[in-house]
Amino acid sequence: MDPTNLLGSPAPTLLPVEPGVTAELAAGADPYQVVRSHPASCLAWATVAEDAWSDRRVIDAYAYARVGYHRGLDALRRNGWKGSGPVPASHEGNLGFLRCLAMLATTAGAIGEDDEAARCRTFLDDCGGLAQ
Repeated sequence: MDPTNLLGSPAPTLLPVEPGVTAELAAGADPYQVVRSHPASCLAWATVAEDAWSDRRVIDAYAYARVGYHRGLDALRRNGWKGSGPVPASHEGNLGFLRCLAMLATTAGAIGEDDEAARCRTFLDDCGGLAQ
């Protein structure tokens, strides 16, 4: 299969959907236990990062978002991503990574890592954004 579309740009990268993680979180499972059970899950890391952020635990939120972001980069590469191209938010499997990336931009800015925050915002825009 050719990885480019007719315009010559990379095809969208679609990460696998995580029905088990989604179901556990929707059922009200402790998100920290979900991370322990699914440490490769961007969705789980995004959830704990957002939870820490809402509790004003900025450093924890930054760390969780960073772990999820790196797990996501690994997953993107395993799924054919070559360092650029869309990672559409319209695909459920991509949302965990995109939420981690957005949270990393937010938390990096909150701790004064302005260059990193800007890079993350640019990367998020390059992926296609988070809004559906």
